[in-house]
Amino acid sequence: MMKGENSLKKVLKKMIIFGITVCISMMLIIGLINYRVISLAKNYTHEIDNIPKADVALVLGALVHKNGRVSDILADRLDVGIELYKEGKVKKVLLSGDHGRKNYDEVNAMKKYVLEAGIDEKDVFMDHAGFSTYESIYRARDVFEVKSMIVVTQEYHLPRAVYIGRQLGIEAYGVPSDKHFYPKLMMYKIRESIARCKDFVYVNILKKKPTFLGEKINILGDGRRTND
Repeated sequence: MMKGENSLKKVLKKMIIFGITVCISMMLIIGLINYRVISLAKNYTHEIDNIPKADVALVLGALVHKNGRVSDILADRLDVGIELYKEGKVKKVLLSGDHGRKNYDEVNAMKKYVLEAGIDEKDVFMDHAGFSTYESIYRARDVFEVKSMIVVTQEYHLPRAVYIGRQLGIEAYGVPSDKHFYPKLMMYKIRESIARCKDFVYVNILKKKPTFLGEKINILGDGRRTND
């Protein structure tokens, strides 16, 4: 009986050691990937005054309320995109978000916001199938033929977006759009650390294609072609 108990204890001990080793390995991998993404993107992230000029500002979508009002986090992104356009840093604005359902539409709410701010409609492009950061940037390259861009989003999100752009061969820069306190910021940061790993695998290993591609619409043309 004692011999059997000792064998069971040895097995449990090995399982615990194995589990701890796997956890440590996973944490190390996550840490290394996050370090790689953040350190690369840091070189291409600046405030508006110091950002190089580019063809387009890519404004990444976020929550739009049921009444059609953009959330604070999205309004901040849009305001920075508007500023880039009015400062002459970009020629066009690409609004990329989720419009995959009839009852939820990020991109038209975003367009309404920037038009009310005075951006010329022909300079506003809408990407209705920007279902994720990865898909938005992949489609910017393959659908809208973007060669150079300034990505606009919050600081916690920016390294992943810039990294993806650079890995996909786009001359990508980033401007942070943190204008308010965001109550769920800590949760966003935790989730983002995992998302960086996912997209690192997508862009470097799986070469995953977006949900939709479609006909090419050159970003230097007339944005009204993307009206829905």
